[in-house]
Order: sequence, then structure tokens, then C-alpha cells
Amino acid sequence: MRVLVVNAGSSSLRLRLLAAEDEIAADHHVEDWDGDAGAVAAWVEDLDGIDAVGHRVVHGGSTLRTATRVDDATEKRIESLTSLAPLHQPRALAGIRMARELLPPVPSVACFDTAYHSTLPDAAATYAVPARWRSRWELRRYGFHGLSHAYAARRTAELLAPRPAARVVTCHLGAGASLAASSEGRSVDTTMGYTPLEGLVMATRSGSVDPGLLLWLASEGGLSVDELSDGLEHQAGLAGLSGVSSGDMREVMAARDRGEADAGLAFDVYVHRLVGELARMAGSLGGLDAVAFTGGVGEHAPEVRAAVVERLGFLGVAIDSDANAEADGDLDLSAADASVATLVVTAREDLEIARQVRAALDA
Repeated sequence: MRVLVVNAGSSSLRLRLLAAEDEIAADHHVEDWDGDAGAVAAWVEDLDGIDAVGHRVVHGGSTLRTATRVDDATEKRIESLTSLAPLHQPRALAGIRMARELLPPVPSVACFDTAYHSTLPDAAATYAVPARWRSRWELRRYGFHGLSHAYAARRTAELLAPRPAARVVTCHLGAGASLAASSEGRSVDTTMGYTPLEGLVMATRSGSVDPGLLLWLASEGGLSVDELSDGLEHQAGLAGLSGVSSGDMREVMAARDRGEADAGLAFDVYVHRLVGELARMAGSLGGLDAVAFTGGVGEHAPEVRAAVVERLGFLGVAIDSDANAEADGDLDLSAADASVATLVVTAREDLEIARQVRAALDA
């Protein structure tokens, strides 16, 4: 089955056609996409033999918990979740409508970033807020980056075979960042929550903040909901700590290396939160077989990997410094005497989407 993978970001569009053996048959990236099908119509029409279309959708809510063939009802359900992912949900819908317009006979399948975390046990998914709130608004930890975490956990097990890799913490570190604890390929804990704001320090997002602090900023600081949202989403994280407006880890580390104290603090806070959350994930698993780094920072920032692993030696994690410095592509970085493996895994959400599409249509 040849699957066209549609990955619509908040402003960009990535199209990739995967052939039957998952080789890349065609690839197209639109940096600034406004949702217009006409922008990619000619490229799509030139493709040969599309059997199915797979769409990355950030939020599936409490009902869309597995890859789902798209019809009008599914499309409406995805649209109803827009308030939970206002940057990404409309873009995913634009991608779905584009495919249905350009390829009407070809089945479309929606694959959800939240679906992988639908297996979270109640203890991990439940917020300690009033029960009437939870039931009225379906408040729970949904988790995100599920397509990336699912692929990275499975790929880690493949790379380590026949060594055991039942208990894996995957570290998706990019502009957005989250960890997931996977047991036998099932998510049992993760750092993002009801929204993608919870958890780790990110490029421009704050990660977890004392809710009392936010209440104080609203009641005593006079900040509106819109001001709080903008600050936490776009002006916080590495950007807010370092003064580097992009929050790009490469630029933050360059500023740190120039001796800029704020950038040094930003790096230290980022690593501190990452180490603490990774140890918590290991606790949720009751032990650890492997740690996998993926995403732009996870794959390309050896300084981050080294700083994290150095602080987690008590868990049995250790890396070979030369392998870490030279890592390129999928690689086992583990030191010879490490009891827990450490790997770099290239992010391939497209492969996970194609796998889920084939499973959904073969069912």
C-alpha cells in the first residue's frame, strides 16, 4: 500500500509518499502554507499510485483513540476539538479537506498524537481537581507527540534486539518537547497534559508552572487570559529565560558559549527540568532498559544529551563521549559498562502514520 503522509504544521505543510516497503517515493515541503489545496495540486496530481492518505492530527480528544478513516462525522469531531489545539487542529483539517478535494476516491485516515497515550493508567491520566470539573469538561492528561514516541519506542526495541527494551523513556526534544514512558510498547506516563503546555521547558513554551503563580498574575498582576496565554505559549521557555527570541537551542547554546549569563541559566533550567522528569518516567516504569533521544534537539545537541545523562548515572545510564559527539542517524551511544542503553533515534512520524494507516484499512 502506497501511503501519502500529510503533516500539516502550524504554518507549514509536509507531504511524503511512502511506497510499499516504506522507501520515500516523493517528498514535498511548503514552508508557508495557507491551507489552499491549489498550492500543491499540481505536485499531487503528478504522483503515481496513491492507495491511501494518512494525516497527522494533534488532538483526538477522549473518543478518537486510534487511527480512524475520515468521513464527514470524523471531520466534524476533529473540528470540535479546535479549542484544545488552536494552532494545529485547523491546519490538520485543512490538510484533510485538501486530500478529500484532490483525491476523492482515495481513503483518508486520521492518525492522532494523543492516541498513543490513551493507554495511560488512571493514576497517570487523572488530575486532582474537583470531580464535577473532570466529568463536565473531560479533563485528563491527554499527552502529545504520540506518533513520534510510538515510533521511537518501537525503533529502540529493534535497534537493541535481542537485548531487552521493554521499559523505554523516549525524549522528543524539539521546539515542543515531551517525554513518554513506554512499557512493552504502551504509553504509561508522559509529561504533556490536557494541553501541550505542561511538562518540560520548551523553545517558547513555559512547561509546568505553579498554578497559584498564574492565579496571582491574573488577580494581582492584572494580566488577562489572552496575555497569560501569549506569554506562556510564545514568550516563555528558552526564549523567556535566555533573551534569544526564537528559543532555538542552537542559538541559546551559542549565546551561552559567548558568556551570556541568561543563556547559561536557560540551558541549566532546561536540563534540570528534563533530568527530573526523566527520572519520574523511570519511576513510573519501575525501572529502565533504555533512553532514546529524538527530535531536532534530541538528535542534534550532544551537549544536551551529555548533560542529562551525566546527572542520571544513578539509574545506570552512561554514554560513550566519542559516539555522542559524532552521532548521526540511529545510533546506540551507550558506554560499555552501562546497564541502561542510551540511543539517538531519527524522528520518523511518517513511518508511524503509514503503519497506522495500513493497519486501519486492513482491519
